[in-house]
Amino acid sequence: MTARESAGLDLARWTLRAVVGGTMIAHGVRHGRTLEGTAGWFGSIGFRQPKLQAVASSVVEVGAGAALVAGAGTPLAAAAVVGTLAVAARSVHLPNGFFVVNEGYEFVLNLSAAAVALAALGPGRFSVDRAVGVDGWGNGPGRAVLVTGLGLTAAAVQLAAFWRSPAR
Repeated sequence: MTARESAGLDLARWTLRAVVGGTMIAHGVRHGRTLEGTAGWFGSIGFRQPKLQAVASSVVEVGAGAALVAGAGTPLAAAAVVGTLAVAARSVHLPNGFFVVNEGYEFVLNLSAAAVALAALGPGRFSVDRAVGVDGWGNGPGRAVLVTGLGLTAAAVQLAAFWRSPAR
């Protein structure tokens, strides 16, 4: 790979991190600014301890988003995104079909896929992970499988512990 191609790939990684991370930060800030409303919504869709869910979603979304933007702990941040969005998919979006216009899972699927792709690609040159020398562990497919597995496992645990599908 030429230096120019490598720089282009690093810019693409940073762009993907910035967009996915920025989107997660925006959602987390929105949840955090309206905690009472967010808690009420979590309760209405079948979550026990909705206030805890509102705080946790805000903290995880902002934290994972900021970590992705910085490229710090990229695989763990990507796993947090996958887990958060898997919970959203199961508790809200799957029954509504694919398209986001109908509250379907289109958006959460694409954001999750982007997070897995980031894990596979690695954070790139413009990242905290690279600066501290932890960006080279594992291989791309292995990181993608690990991030997917961690995210889906965390989502399954959260859903099993806190969520019951409300009667439709």
